[in-house]
Amino acid sequence: MIAGADPLAMVTRVAGAGLEAQSYRLRVVSENIANHRSTSATPGGDPYQRKTIVFAAELDRAIGAWSVDVKRTSLDGAPFVVEHDPHHPAANAEGEVKYPNVNLLTEMADMREANLSYEANLQMMRSARSMISMTIDLLRSGS
Repeated sequence: MIAGADPLAMVTRVAGAGLEAQSYRLRVVSENIANHRSTSATPGGDPYQRKTIVFAAELDRAIGAWSVDVKRTSLDGAPFVVEHDPHHPAANAEGEVKYPNVNLLTEMADMREANLSYEANLQMMRSARSMISMTIDLLRSGS
């Protein structure tokens, strides 16, 4: 922490970074869920590939505190789900269709975890706002 840095401003900056990171994570999870049964537009082609988020700790030099940032979005290397359906338009010559490597249970767990983290950061923002308001009220009553 930088000497003289405002702790309440620090809390709001760090919580804001957390809100932004979890919001991005929720968008990626939503995209994965929306595409969990999509197939390739061409027979035998690869379908949608699950995306994952890589977070990184980042030093905010302005306030001298560490916060979270989305380092990158990457593709999950897990194998695609293959089903035999020779009548499907995306089937290859052997009649097999590739479906995305998206597991709905995993995505729902990720969504729940991201939502809880988002709510925790939001509560930090609310608490900081309340403390700022109480401080202003104390200063007003002391005059």
